[in-house]
Parts: sequence; C-alpha cells; structure tokens
Amino acid sequence: MLLENKNAVIYGAGGSIGGAVSRAFAREGARVFLAGRTRASLEEVAGAIRSAGATAHIAEVDALDEQAVDHHADAVAADAGGIDISFNVITHPHTHGTPLAEMAVDDFMAPVQTAARTTFLTARAAARHMIPQRSGVILAFGGPGDRSGPMRDYYLGGTQVAFDAIETMRRQLSAELGPHGIRFVTLSTGGVPESLPKDMEGRQAIAEMIEAQTLLGRAATLEDVGNAAVFAASDWARSVTAAIVNVSAGALVD
Repeated sequence: MLLENKNAVIYGAGGSIGGAVSRAFAREGARVFLAGRTRASLEEVAGAIRSAGATAHIAEVDALDEQAVDHHADAVAADAGGIDISFNVITHPHTHGTPLAEMAVDDFMAPVQTAARTTFLTARAAARHMIPQRSGVILAFGGPGDRSGPMRDYYLGGTQVAFDAIETMRRQLSAELGPHGIRFVTLSTGGVPESLPKDMEGRQAIAEMIEAQTLLGRAATLEDVGNAAVFAASDWARSVTAAIVNVSAGALVD
C-alpha cells in the first residue's frame, strides 16, 4: 500500500472531494484524521472507511480558527506520533454568475480571504510538526485555471483569485520547507462534475461545460482525484514538489 503507516489530516473531509481523498488515503494504508465543521458529514465518510476495514478519526475543526487548527494538529501529532500528510480542501464561499463590475467588494473578497487564511493556518500547523521529522507532504486543491484565459461565458467572482493566492503560497512554502524535506503540491482538475451539489441550479449545463473543455471528452471523477492525491502524497512522487498535478483530462493545457 502506497501510504502505509502515514498519518494524514484532511480538512474539509466531509465534502465530496475531501471524502473521496480520505477514502483513497485509507484504502492505501494511511491513518486518516478527518477534520471539518459538520460532524454528520464527517461521520458518513468515517463510516464508509470503517466499513472497508480501515480506521478513521474525526474532529470538528474550523479550519479558519487559528487556535482550533493548532490544537487539533498538536493533538494528532501527539496521538499518532507525527503528521505526514496535510490536505486542505475546505469549501470557499463564492458568488458566481455576477460580473465583477456589478459585484459587491465583500462578495469578491470572501473566497480570497478564506483561501489565504485557511491555507496559511493549516500549512503552518503541519509544517511545525513536519520540520522536526524532516519529511512530509502538504497538498492544496485548485490550481491556476486555464492559461489561455478566464471562462468567457461564466462569471467566477473571486474564486480564481483565491486559487491563485494558494498557488503563490504553494511556491513560497515549497521553497522555505524544501530544505526540511517537506513537499508542497497542488491538485488541479478544471472542475469535477460529481462534486457539484445535486440541487445546484444549472448543474447539468455546468457539468457539460466542464466536459466540453477537456481533450479526452470526459471530466475528472472523484475517484480520479483520490487516486491522484494518493500518488502525490506517496513516495512514488518523492521528487515532485512546487508543482501542479494536472488531473483535468486536458481541460487545463500547460
């Protein structure tokens, strides 16, 4: 198993992406520590992991709360003997469908402030435990978007700016933490139709738009994301850092 005896903390583990990654990590032998604000959704993911014969620990943690994040990381490290993997995939607030020229500043800033704060807090908490052991992997989710330009038929508000902020932090932290043996990698998908809320207005149209932008004629699935995260967190990717793992089925062309 690729992650045997690794301790992995997943923030936002109760969501669709976080749940898929948590299940994949557990399948590959990791001890998973599921963190999120909604206990019921965490219990659902933990139940699926336990029914498959693996172990999952859950904790209600607000990944925007400095003391909560630090306390939880300290508790995990003390209980498990360290933190090997940290993956932040919490949901960012967003206002989509409104042109920037018509958007309120607070609506624009909400995802940017959330992304920067939570990425900083969770990466810092993990790094403080990874530095002494001289190893570890920090994962982010999002990426720089389509390099050919923003989507012209859909208004993303501050979402892409938030992802770009994460990328800037990923580059800086990769440089600072690399000498300590710590890697930082982003997973980028271009959109995962399965992760769209079932009751989302225009869900089918958005899913079709995502698929239409790919080169393979299909979008990434939740299983694809989980498998890519396993690879990025494993020793098979031991030389991959300060990088983006492109899981977009060709929607994002470098």
